Amino acid sequence: MPEQPEKWPRGAPWTLTHAHDAGQVAGIRCAKCNITRYYKPLELREVIGNITIEEVRDKARCQKCGSREWISAQLFNTTGEQAHTIRFRRLVEIRWEKRVIWRDE
Repeated sequence: MPEQPEKWPRGAPWTLTHAHDAGQVAGIRCAKCNITRYYKPLELREVIGNITIEEVRDKARCQKCGSREWISAQLFNTTGEQAHTIRFRRLVEIRWEKRVIWRDE
């Protein structure tokens, strides 16, 4: 469980916004491909909404193999050495496509 402030209300969910404010990093790992990717919680929030890390596990999919069943996700605080060696996946843009579908009658 992420480190929470002492006055945290009981039962309140720890969302991606709270993780960003606490300086945490999201690590999403595919056990099938043995790949771990690191994200900034604020950028994850832009894509999938302000949800808890447990809900991120349900919505994430491995980009390499396309699997959802091998995904694990966690929030953590980086140490000094990790902060310099972690390579983040950064959000470049969100592109919405408009497709027209026709039906003959």
